[in-house]
Amino acid sequence: MIMISDSKKSAIGVSRENMEGKRLSGAQILCECLLREGVEVIFGFPGGVVLPLYRVLPDYPMRHILVRHEQGAAHAADGYARVTGKAGVCIATSGPGATNLVTGLANAFLDSVPLVALTGQVATPFIGKDSFQEIDITGITLPITKHNFLVQRVEDLARTVRKAFHIATTGRPGPVLIDLPKDVLSNEIQFEYPKQIHLPGYKPTLQGNVRQIKQAAKLFNEADRPVILAGRGVNISGAQAELKDLAEKADVPVTVTLLGKSGFPDSHRLALGMLGMHGTVAANNAVTGADLVVAIGMRFDDRVTGKTSTFAAHARVVHIDIDPAEIGKNVRVHVPIVGDVKHVLRALNDEVTPKRHDAWNAHIAEWKLLHSGMEIREREGKFRRERCNLPDCPHPCLSAGVRADRILPQYVVDQICKVTEGSAIVVSDVGQNQMFAARYYVYDEPNSFVSSGGLGTMGFGMPAAMGVKIGRPDKAVWAIVGDGGFQMTIQELATLAQDKIPVKIAVLNNGYLGMIRQWQELFHDKVYCGARLVSPDFAAVAEAYGIAGFQVADKESVASTIRRAMEIDGPVVIDFLVEPDTNVFPMVPPGGSIHEMIEDNGR
Repeated sequence: MIMISDSKKSAIGVSRENMEGKRLSGAQILCECLLREGVEVIFGFPGGVVLPLYRVLPDYPMRHILVRHEQGAAHAADGYARVTGKAGVCIATSGPGATNLVTGLANAFLDSVPLVALTGQVATPFIGKDSFQEIDITGITLPITKHNFLVQRVEDLARTVRKAFHIATTGRPGPVLIDLPKDVLSNEIQFEYPKQIHLPGYKPTLQGNVRQIKQAAKLFNEADRPVILAGRGVNISGAQAELKDLAEKADVPVTVTLLGKSGFPDSHRLALGMLGMHGTVAANNAVTGADLVVAIGMRFDDRVTGKTSTFAAHARVVHIDIDPAEIGKNVRVHVPIVGDVKHVLRALNDEVTPKRHDAWNAHIAEWKLLHSGMEIREREGKFRRERCNLPDCPHPCLSAGVRADRILPQYVVDQICKVTEGSAIVVSDVGQNQMFAARYYVYDEPNSFVSSGGLGTMGFGMPAAMGVKIGRPDKAVWAIVGDGGFQMTIQELATLAQDKIPVKIAVLNNGYLGMIRQWQELFHDKVYCGARLVSPDFAAVAEAYGIAGFQVADKESVASTIRRAMEIDGPVVIDFLVEPDTNVFPMVPPGGSIHEMIEDNGR
């Protein structure tokens, strides 16, 4: 049983003790509790049953961002949470408003993001009677939330809110939903903020088992070909410094998952880059040849492991994770350590003996030289040909002949990195743009890469970038999106304009669903059914919203347009017309082992 008392002041925000004992409506009680949980911003869209909340919301010092679709609210709260470490909060009304949150909640659930979703519900006498806009949202979201609540009495509201925030932000973080009937928001009661709450059976393990940590250190000290595999847990726990200390002390190369990006500096001599389906040659080969793999805060997703029977087949595996359900689920583990990554790494650092792995690291350095992640010039040479191999090319101006100024998507990302000097937070969408953003920007700063990992949600990029910028107003924020995903949530341009959120958006516009087209080219006989996109003039669309918009069709204008965007105090959309048939390589074919990589157009 966990008891949370008021001594835990670090988790409590604005104090409004003068409201204690006063008679308040459920909506007022909710706002009072949100303030005490440190909530500063809420992303939402109103509807009939949540109007009691919207009636009192202006009375409280919390910023409300009016999105144009509830999915945008969930993604914006998600982005905010990832870069602040606080729970993101979103609001939706009952029925379709609540169901529009589902994709965003599932995304946060799979990526371990702390969210608190507040959904309206019909008044309690009408629940279960197929009332207008009634839906069982707690039943729908049961598999995709860490926990959810249906509040049926205003007396239970304050205690429920406190429980929700604690559950969302502790242990393995995740989304929690609170369903709020209209009469619960309207009814009044004397307000008392709960001094303690009781959560029987909920007690996340923070400190790792000392004996198992010693066993892991012994394997570290004995290994000749060790590799560290770092996941999002490093970023969640803020353990970037501890990971760097461990890698340097033990002289161990580090590879990262997609969501582990920015947990270890890309420019570090021990960095191998990303592992898995679109990982680097060095990372995939290193894990395949390792005699020890230390997995930290990751879940051995199939995009990382490839064929599990051949993954790290010669290695002993140490797995550190706060969620015991993840250990041994997909890959056999020799030393399991359940605990918070930061705490465990501190203890492990004390046990590991300094050691050099010169021969192993020299071998890895050869792989890194063979296939560098920054090979743009070489790829430009390979892809300059008379015509692209696509029928009905969406950019005729690019395929009319040999053009030295054609734009590769990798080049755009590389130039954003150069212009921002690697100091921006990059938020990617999903598809080829995600892989280019992960591979060609240099992430040396913690929590500087945000993307949808487990669910692979197209449309995530731009609304998530909104939340990121609100959470980190001190940082330049770039959303790198494709022309497909951008159009799934393009309505949030209105939110950027209305709230003057200065996100810079780079659209890698190839006229196709790029990753779909790539799979069709490589594995489905070049039958490009459903991959072709006809898009509007994105620059003109941006200008229609009152946002600065640019279209770039030649290589020489890429860097100058990026610089111009950085100078504008407000949101910007840049429509980069990139080469249509550029593929993401390396690529592990479906069902293959991670060392069986396609490195270039089927070879």
